[in-house]
Amino acid sequence: MNDLDRIVCPASTRLVGRDGDLGFIDSFFNDSAVHGAALLLSGEAGVGKTAVLDAVASGAVRNGVRVLRAAGVQFEADISYAGLNQLLVPLFDDFDVLDAVHRDALRVAIGIGGGPAPDRLLTSTAVLLLLRLTSARTPLLIVVDDLPWLDRATNAVLGFVARRLVGSRIGFLAASRTGSESFFESSGLTERRLEPLDDASSAELLALAHPDVSPAVRRRIAAEARGNPLALVELPMALSAEQRTTLAAVPGVLPLSERLQAMFASRVSGLPDRTRELLLLAALDGTGDLTAVEAAAADRAGVDDLASAELHRLVTVSTDNRRLAFRHPLIGSAVVELATAAERRRAHRALADVFGERPERRAWHLGEAATGPDESVAALLEEAAGRRLRRGDALGAVAALTRAAGLSPTASEESRRMALAAYVGVDSSGELDDASRLLAGAQAHPAGQQSLHAAAASAFLLINRDGDMDTAYQLLIGAIESGEHGYDASDDGLVEALHVLVLLCWYGGDPKLWEPLLTYVERLTPEPPELLWVITRTFGDPARTGAAALPRLTKLITTVGDDPTRVIRVGTASVFADRLGDFRWATRRLVEQGRAGTAPVRRHLGALMHLGLDYFHLGRWDDAAELAAEGLGLCENHDYRFFAWYFQYIQAAVAAVQGDVGTSAGLAEEIVRWATPRGTHGARYFACHARALAALGSNDFETAYQHACALSPPGTVAPYVPIAMWGAMDLVEAAVRTGREKEAAAHAAAMRASSMAALSPRLELLVLACEALTTPGKASLALFEKALSLPDPERRPFDVARVRLFHGERLRRLRAASEAREQLSQALEVFRRLGAKPWVARAAAELRAGGHSGSAAAGPGAGSLTAQELQIARLAATGLTNKQIAERLLLSHRTIGTHLYQVYPKLGITSRAALRDALSGLESDGGG
Repeated sequence: MNDLDRIVCPASTRLVGRDGDLGFIDSFFNDSAVHGAALLLSGEAGVGKTAVLDAVASGAVRNGVRVLRAAGVQFEADISYAGLNQLLVPLFDDFDVLDAVHRDALRVAIGIGGGPAPDRLLTSTAVLLLLRLTSARTPLLIVVDDLPWLDRATNAVLGFVARRLVGSRIGFLAASRTGSESFFESSGLTERRLEPLDDASSAELLALAHPDVSPAVRRRIAAEARGNPLALVELPMALSAEQRTTLAAVPGVLPLSERLQAMFASRVSGLPDRTRELLLLAALDGTGDLTAVEAAAADRAGVDDLASAELHRLVTVSTDNRRLAFRHPLIGSAVVELATAAERRRAHRALADVFGERPERRAWHLGEAATGPDESVAALLEEAAGRRLRRGDALGAVAALTRAAGLSPTASEESRRMALAAYVGVDSSGELDDASRLLAGAQAHPAGQQSLHAAAASAFLLINRDGDMDTAYQLLIGAIESGEHGYDASDDGLVEALHVLVLLCWYGGDPKLWEPLLTYVERLTPEPPELLWVITRTFGDPARTGAAALPRLTKLITTVGDDPTRVIRVGTASVFADRLGDFRWATRRLVEQGRAGTAPVRRHLGALMHLGLDYFHLGRWDDAAELAAEGLGLCENHDYRFFAWYFQYIQAAVAAVQGDVGTSAGLAEEIVRWATPRGTHGARYFACHARALAALGSNDFETAYQHACALSPPGTVAPYVPIAMWGAMDLVEAAVRTGREKEAAAHAAAMRASSMAALSPRLELLVLACEALTTPGKASLALFEKALSLPDPERRPFDVARVRLFHGERLRRLRAASEAREQLSQALEVFRRLGAKPWVARAAAELRAGGHSGSAAAGPGAGSLTAQELQIARLAATGLTNKQIAERLLLSHRTIGTHLYQVYPKLGITSRAALRDALSGLESDGGG
């Protein structure tokens, strides 16, 4: 029996025309197959969503279900977790049922505790745990009205909770206006649309609500209301006594929204002053918290003064949980519109006094109460914007900065804050049109110097909107050199401008672009910020400067934290050092937050880029392609057209290694066609890499050589073109296969002379493999073996398999048939598992050339294990760790890992968990 059984029963006043909807909701929650469920209601304004929620909630209470309610309000939409605060007020005293970590995180999130902003996932989990523990005592029903007006953070938490109710004693019922934009992720949840009432129900409702109105007037009202219950009930109230009985006296039809607004205003204007003051405070507060409203009213008004508003059906008041709710959002809007500017300012000041311990809300109310420039309030709003941005609320930060700019007493401060808002808009929020308007409002300083934030925002908008890279670069260089920052490392505007300049230099793909940037960074006093310094070394020319920065990069990774901007910038520093996997958890979390709408759009894009590259090198090609498609969708939806090429590169590279040459070529051509006229040569280099891979897969080694040389000339690892490191082995292989031994050897020597091998095991693998390819005869074998003994081969399966293929080819030509077969078989198995069709064909051809069947050689379980491999596999199958096996066999744990990596494809498995069954099958067939 469901614990939510019979939560719905008829309300004391029957909802006309809603029997079918209430029946559906009743059966949905009370179905014996459903244990914990979420349902979303939608419908036009005034269709009766709130009335349905009220009926369901009343029925639930009568059946012993505890109901938790919240309602979104426009004035709280920019305050993170305001809705969650509202929802959980009745449970404040129950937080101690949680462990300390979850309790403290939840208290900070909803504003009743102090400390750093908690991780969104931690907050969401804390709410879910609290609800589940509470429902263990009595079943719960969560009822949320006006979902789109809830703040983004609350929407993310509720979306998280709504998907994890199965098996619980919790129901979730929420309502939103049809067509309204919401940060609540509704995909996969059951939705029910409340339709307008039919003609019969409309007539019945009118007759019940207004029996004194003549049938003719009712028909006229019904025709104009079009089944909207709120209009059906409210429109007659605006009619005079004569109009209610005489059709001819009824005025001409006005648009429904205007008529309802006028009707609300007229009903509110007749209320006593004390009542209107309370309603104004409630509307501006937006939480429905009667305690805060009464505190702001001080001794001027109290809850009893709301009686007339209740009598006129404007609000509902619950003295039990100290909540006030407007019957329709338009009522609150009408209250605010009817108030004078002085009354609104006075109400905001009173609310600011109440929220003295909650700086963000206090700053917002002070900002709304200000009558003119006020630097102290502007500074508070700017501080609030910083807090919002650090927790990923970029839109809230832009709103606070814009208001701060309007309150700035000097033109320079107004310009600076408006420029900062524009910069946050382009750098994070995903609302580029708004950012452009903000930037247009950021005036130049009196002395003529442009704000560095404005310059950075302008440069970004320029490259994103069909501008050229050189113009954007020169604009930012000029702003930095003319600024009055004194190269102070604590100047946020300067540091942000330098971060943007790093990207412009990288996109430009010209070593000369980096010279001014490196000079600026070295001038910073007392010293450059750690992250900025490391990025210039590991992201600019890592083949020469990256290795020296690795210890400092490691420290940055270990302290990456959850600030979206920091996560992405540490990722940027890690791309060419192959360190993205070291904090993959942070990047994944940022992707999930972006999908939930709780991370800045551009940070979401950055996380998709980094995770896509990480997955490509891991051999998770389908996942990489899916992330790229997601990124392209974001670029399209938010007009971040500049970043599309990055995701097209990932798709082109995946298509190349999978043998889809046509798709890869089309994507690469699209990148080049877009990048060339804009001077975005960095993007063009990525296209060259994808083209070289595709040509190698097609055995078109001459074309592969030409593309690889466009990426980096033979005999040098191109400076400030870091992807040249990724294409280095492609160049050497193509040179060897086209008879260019001299060029191949020169490039292998350049790789060895660079810092590539010190950057990561994957790049060291490429260096050793290229040395082996250019070393004649048996002397090459030791180099191949050294390359293949590097640790963690599973982190670069495609590269390792390619090197095994080279090794096997060399062994076959040296007539070491057995050893060649082993290497080629392992390579073939990995290529098959990855879906690298061109390389599957090449490895199989090599096996056949050596007198072996490519198909049989790589069949599951057919690869013969060496004695040591078999011993290690048997020990691993018993559950021993690599370290334990190493201690028993007097080997290093990395050697154990390498052997197991070689064992898996021979047995046709992909994980340690499958070892026992695979070995059992092998022994039963006589293979052991």
